[in-house]
Amino acid sequence: METILAKISIMLVPALMAVTVHEVAHGFFADRFGDPTARLLGRLSPNPVRHLDPVGTLALLIFGFGWARPVPVNFQNLRNPKGDMIWVALAGPLANLTLAILSAFVLRGILLAADFVPVDQKMAFHVLEPLALMAGFSLYINIILAVFNLLPVPPLDGGRVMVGVLPPRQAELLARIEPFGFILIIFLIFFTDLYRLFLAPIVFGIVGFMAGRQEFMVFRAIEFLFGR
Repeated sequence: METILAKISIMLVPALMAVTVHEVAHGFFADRFGDPTARLLGRLSPNPVRHLDPVGTLALLIFGFGWARPVPVNFQNLRNPKGDMIWVALAGPLANLTLAILSAFVLRGILLAADFVPVDQKMAFHVLEPLALMAGFSLYINIILAVFNLLPVPPLDGGRVMVGVLPPRQAELLARIEPFGFILIIFLIFFTDLYRLFLAPIVFGIVGFMAGRQEFMVFRAIEFLFGR
């Protein structure tokens, strides 16, 4: 029980912040470009409860991979629907990338501070280690969300970007995937080698670049949270 509580305490805040910031960013940019739908529905709130999807949250806590309730966007309300849709879609992954960068700086700062803690100061170490694990997991989960959401399959953000940049005929054909796109994505992630062969190398390549010598703490966080 203590181990489960420790895992939840380390995972919960970074995970909730990652999905909340992602969805709020979509809604904020949509509002700026002329669609107030998310704002009028209260989806620009930093309260994570407004954005959580029960199944996506459970998957996030179990597998380190999940989703939130998509922020509603009426693209016809945008001043330039086709062009503005690209920026609204990119807002979520860019928000996660920003959080990942901040997490990397925090991780480096914590481990730098730990170097100055005397060995006999166990209390200080017991405070710094969980914070480092949280920062490491925050870096990891935000990169996961950014990379995953940029897959060019509607309704993911990358799919919406592709619909915005493709010529009308090709964009219409891709948009038709959206009603069953999420089922396709779940199948590709959980029942094929897409993650192992394609997504994982990208994710850990970016994580390693951002974390630098502190990359070991990211792997320690992953092992602690999801190791068997």
